[in-house]
Amino acid sequence: MEFNAKWITTKEFAPLKPINVWHRELDGKVIERSPKELDASHFYFRKEFEVDAVGKYSIKISADDYYKLYVNGQFVCQGPANNYHDRYYYNVADITSYIKEGKNVIGVHVYYHGPIARSFNSGDNRQGMIAEVLCNDKLLFGTDSSWKYSRAYEYIRSHSVGYETQYMEDIDFNKAQPGWNTPDFDDKCFVNAIEKADDDHSFIGEAELVDTYIIKPQLVKKLGAGHYFVDFGKEYTGQIHLVFNGVKGQKVTIRCGEETIEGDDTCVRYQMRCNCDYENILTLSGERDDLLFFDYIAFRYAEIITEADNIDADSIDMFVRHHKFDRSASSFKSNNELLNNIWEICTQALTISVQEAYMDCPSREKGQYLGDYCVSGLAHLYLTGDVKLFKKALLEFADSARISKGLMCVVPGSFMQELADYSFLYPYAAIKYIEYTGDTETVKPLIPIIDDMMKYFEGFAREDGLLEGLMEITTLVDWPPNLRDDYAFDATEPPTDPGLHNVINGYYLVGIKDIITLREMLGMDTSEYKALFEKVSKSFINTFFDKKQGLFTDTKESAHAALHSNVLPLLSGIVPEDAVQNVKDFIVNKGLCCGVWFSCFVLRALASIGAYEEAFALITSKGEHSWYNMISEGATTCYEAWGKEQKWNTSLCHPWASSPIIVMIENFLGIKPSSFATGKLDMSPNMPKGLSVDITLPTSKDKKLQISL
Repeated sequence: MEFNAKWITTKEFAPLKPINVWHRELDGKVIERSPKELDASHFYFRKEFEVDAVGKYSIKISADDYYKLYVNGQFVCQGPANNYHDRYYYNVADITSYIKEGKNVIGVHVYYHGPIARSFNSGDNRQGMIAEVLCNDKLLFGTDSSWKYSRAYEYIRSHSVGYETQYMEDIDFNKAQPGWNTPDFDDKCFVNAIEKADDDHSFIGEAELVDTYIIKPQLVKKLGAGHYFVDFGKEYTGQIHLVFNGVKGQKVTIRCGEETIEGDDTCVRYQMRCNCDYENILTLSGERDDLLFFDYIAFRYAEIITEADNIDADSIDMFVRHHKFDRSASSFKSNNELLNNIWEICTQALTISVQEAYMDCPSREKGQYLGDYCVSGLAHLYLTGDVKLFKKALLEFADSARISKGLMCVVPGSFMQELADYSFLYPYAAIKYIEYTGDTETVKPLIPIIDDMMKYFEGFAREDGLLEGLMEITTLVDWPPNLRDDYAFDATEPPTDPGLHNVINGYYLVGIKDIITLREMLGMDTSEYKALFEKVSKSFINTFFDKKQGLFTDTKESAHAALHSNVLPLLSGIVPEDAVQNVKDFIVNKGLCCGVWFSCFVLRALASIGAYEEAFALITSKGEHSWYNMISEGATTCYEAWGKEQKWNTSLCHPWASSPIIVMIENFLGIKPSSFATGKLDMSPNMPKGLSVDITLPTSKDKKLQISL
């Protein structure tokens, strides 16, 4: 899967040595990173070639950190999917329709990010690109020093947003090189690329390209001379696109956001709740300036403010991008309108948040988190049947074991983060992959990684088997902290309390139970894990179960019983038989006094004991902590928290809130996993009273399950 071509780079990066940015999160290591003056670097690469015969043309291409490919001035594709440099991805695109007889040019816009972030594997001095062009499957040419490049001087590094996830792009069109990606361009200002003889990228295979398309706004309202308000109807991910015919040096302000400012529905809240400041300043050239930003953002609204009235309002649209999501592959309609609306906001969030990987949110972090993956990844799998993406993430998390035996919680960006709670969910993801596909061969090599992960955490075990003193790795409990139901243990980052507490051991039990299930699916011995489960569950009950309350407390010393402290024991099946009803009633009465991500555990726990009516009541509840509350606040995608004001930096697009899709399919409809692996419907419905549903779902066998209940 390697290239015959050469990795090419620029004079700025050619002499730089790669930096190893991998480390344990809390090891105290000071991370060296690339020079800050190289942050947000944009470069153009180009190659002219002659074609004298019709044929089938394709390109195999990759770049670090990211590229956009043009052939004869026409956009073709972008990528690659993010990964570690020694397990890098490439893309393959058919470019036949872009090729013409005579002179042709390939143009590649390459971006280097710089900061250590979740969104890119950057900060490591690795920059440049590699490509091979094939005609009728035979190599025509590849990247080498005959390719030319230039810095893209019009991109002026502006402020970073999120957790340095991306930079806003202030653009000076006077510094642009129009036509750099077309055959008739005078490339005297370009210089020859530099071959990186010691480049250390190693490729593991092809990654799917993201889908791109254009949508028009639902509303364009002129507020005054050169001042427009734009509404695309719902939140999307992409770039705003428009054309100016302005005066040389004229300034234009572009503001985008997920919502408008309260009290003024034509003023965009561009300084967003999620700590993204979506404002860009353009400087016009006096010629026809065609605006399309490089990086994507998450937004619904835009505001365009110019110094003169010269916007081509008809040109305003959005260049949308996300992983391919065929909305016609699945459908859902019930007789409960609230449930229909919940399904829609979850589906829209899943549609636009999944890029080359499962993003936790497409705005602030742009990171693929293990805990999020176990909710949003599974829901996305059910709605799309996209097994390859789910498998890709499963293997990427396993690959992080080389950094920490306990697994990283966000991969594969250069930002190093670990959460013990998330690690215990990895076996669940492997189970779901096998259930959906029947593919055990992919999972078998992952078992030693899972075993090593458990051995790592067993290093924190007391004599009775319970975990204590996890001072070198953070425990989450739930997020945000104000939705932990007053949990009586200070789970901070970095950890400061070496004490013993309930929830991390609850996740531990869930993980052990899932490993037993996983090994049974693979025909492997389970005796060691069954003994461990028995030991830990016995100690857990002896330590945390309060017989007087009939509930599990947060710590041995505290009498406080949080929702979380009782959900996980119920899900793992260790609640004493005579206390199950009391624990269930406690959970139901508490409601969703938790984060939206943890709500998946609440619903699954209730379903595990047959409390389907109660689970449905929580999904369709109308309190402050509900999907209804999101909808009442105008959500078009599900939120990071139950409401805009319930978190200090709430993202209004966060697919980790999509658990109703999973519970509807797995528990209420009772669709057996074999249905997805074989394409033959097998189900045991547990439908809530009065609910009727028409649903269509894809399977891994390119068939559809059509159900009407």
